[in-house]
This record gives sequence, structure tokens and C-alpha cells, in this order.
Amino acid sequence: MGPLHGLKVVEFAALGPAPMGAMLLADLGAEVLRIERKSTGRPTADLFDPKIDILNRSRRVVALDLKKPEAIETALRLIEQADVLVEGYRPGVMERLGLGPDVCLARNPKLVYGRMTGWGQTGPLAHTAGHDINYLSLSGALHAIGERGGKPVAPLNLVADCGGGAMLLAMGVLAGVISARQTGKGQVVDAAMTDGAAVLMSMMYTLKAMGQWTQQRGDNLLDGGAHFYDTFQCSDGKWLSVGAIEPQFYALLLEKTGISDPAFQSQWDRAQWPALKEKLAAVLRGKTRDEWCAIFAGSDACVAPVLDMDEAPNYPHNRERQTFIEVNGVIQPAPAPRFSGTPTGRPLPPSPAADPQPTLLAWGFGSDEIATLKAAGAI
Repeated sequence: MGPLHGLKVVEFAALGPAPMGAMLLADLGAEVLRIERKSTGRPTADLFDPKIDILNRSRRVVALDLKKPEAIETALRLIEQADVLVEGYRPGVMERLGLGPDVCLARNPKLVYGRMTGWGQTGPLAHTAGHDINYLSLSGALHAIGERGGKPVAPLNLVADCGGGAMLLAMGVLAGVISARQTGKGQVVDAAMTDGAAVLMSMMYTLKAMGQWTQQRGDNLLDGGAHFYDTFQCSDGKWLSVGAIEPQFYALLLEKTGISDPAFQSQWDRAQWPALKEKLAAVLRGKTRDEWCAIFAGSDACVAPVLDMDEAPNYPHNRERQTFIEVNGVIQPAPAPRFSGTPTGRPLPPSPAADPQPTLLAWGFGSDEIATLKAAGAI
């Protein structure tokens, strides 16, 4: 089910953004076969329970001992049938295994070979280790995030790993698939998290070029500098988010809070923002979060409760849209986006590598071939 039904993907097990990119493809209906390295076990075994790891949902899994030539040949036979290959190793690892782009594209000229790294396949840092916070640092994004006068604050690993990594990888390989179907030729997709994080900063670089963004954290329109775009604590210690940028929404914010102070009419006077923020904060501290939510309910004031991870799945809007679902007792985000003509199915729970025979049979291997591979210890 889903718009990618019929697309076949071979994924080499890795950490973080590569499996998330493959999850996005699987969520939308692609058949994803995850190859794990039999000799070393699951790469995330020390971090994530393989029966719970949401990023690995909706896959078939086969463990191969990639030190054995029989396993490499098995991988190549699977790749011959695939539209997409996804790998998240450091540059050169797949080549040393004998599974680099040249070898794979020779076996399957239409293959889209998706490579997910932090720094990219080229450049002075290409072969060095890093994590989301490091990739974010080089894009200008990390410097821009944080409170005025405070240190840079890591926005979880949402920007480089997830947005600039997994999502751009998924978009890149799908663009490659469209090209391959038009031209008959596959290609390599070099998805680097530092590149992706930079792309996600496009609006901020636009504002900077216009002279409307400073290098001071907490001084700008979208970084908490404006009194009408920030978070505010309520009397019960819980928080509201306020994003009343447009004048009509800003007017509703003042109306619903009962603010009549004429100083608030200077919405875009940046010099007034710190003082106006203190005044608005004092007003919002006067009621509980839920009391404010009742006041703002149904309005265009652009005010919303800041929900924690227990509250979010039960929020009425999320419940109505089934933004979160439960699979095998695990609450998790549902596949997105939504499709009217080719709706996505319910994700399958993640499964560790088990008997490879059913999967290999489905991918065209014979029973005798599978028995030989087992005897050789390749699977």
C-alpha cells in the first residue's frame, strides 16, 4: 500500500538518518530489505532495542557475513533487483566491501545509489567522525539557536540527522528514481547532513541578506527575539507557544490576553521587543496553560500549548488525525504525508534478522541456493 508500492529498496544497516530515510520510503509503501552485518551484529544494539526501534519498522531483515564472498554475491543479486540502495557508512567502506557504486551500477544500471554521511563523500572532513551537533555547527544553524546572551542550544537531532539528513536523502533518491525511469540510467545520490542543514537555513540566510537577521542569538524574528514569537511559562509551570506574526493575528493575541497597553501597538519596533516580552510574560503567568488554551481555542491568535511526549499523542487534534499510532504497544508517529488515492498502510513493527529463507525466496533465490549459503556461513 502507499504511493511507493512496487519500489524495491536494499538498505545496509547503519545509524540514525540512513535508517530513518529508509523508514520514510517504507512508510510510503516501498519494499525495503535491510541487510545487517552478521559478523558484527546490529549496529544499534547498544543504543536501541531492536524490537522497539521505530526507525526500523516495516522492513524485512537479512543478516549477511560481508567478509565472505558468497555474502557479497548474495548482496549483489539483491541489488540487481532493487530500484534504490541506501547506505550510511563512511566514504570508502562500501568500496572496500566490494559493493561500491561502480560495481553495483555495473550489475544494475538503473540503480539509484543513496549515500548518507555527515560531511559528504568529498571534502577535508569526509573521512572524519561526527554527529548531528557537529554537522549543524558548520551550517550556521547551531550558532543561531539559543537564548539571548546564552550558549548555542542543540535542537535535539532534528535539523541535521532528520531534516537535513533523512528527509533530503529520501527526496534525493526519489528524484533519482524519476530520472532513472526517464533516462534508463541510475546514479549516486551524495546526501550530506551538513549540506542539508545549510539548505534548511535558506530562510535565515535570506533574512540576513536583507539586513533583517543579526548574529546575536535571541534578537531576531524567529529565534525568540520578538515578543510575539516565543514561548511563555504559565502559572502552573507549563508553557505556551506564541507565533502571532501577522497584524491580524497579533491583534487577536492582544484581544484574548486583554492587553490594552499602547506600547504593544509598536509591534515591529525591535528596540521595544525586550520590554514588551517582559510585559506579555507577566500577563501569561497569570493563568494556567489550560486556562489560556480555553481562552484561545478556535482563534487565529497562533497560540498553542507546548506538549510533552506523553501529552502529544492524546491531544484532540492529533487524536482526530491519528498523528500518533500504537504498533505492538509502542506509541509512535504515523506515516506522513497523507495520500488520497494511494493511502499508506499501517507500519509493521521492527523485526530483528531471523530465518532468511522466506525473504530470499521472495527475492528469487532457490531453496538449494539458500541451503548452500547457510552451509557457507554467509547468511
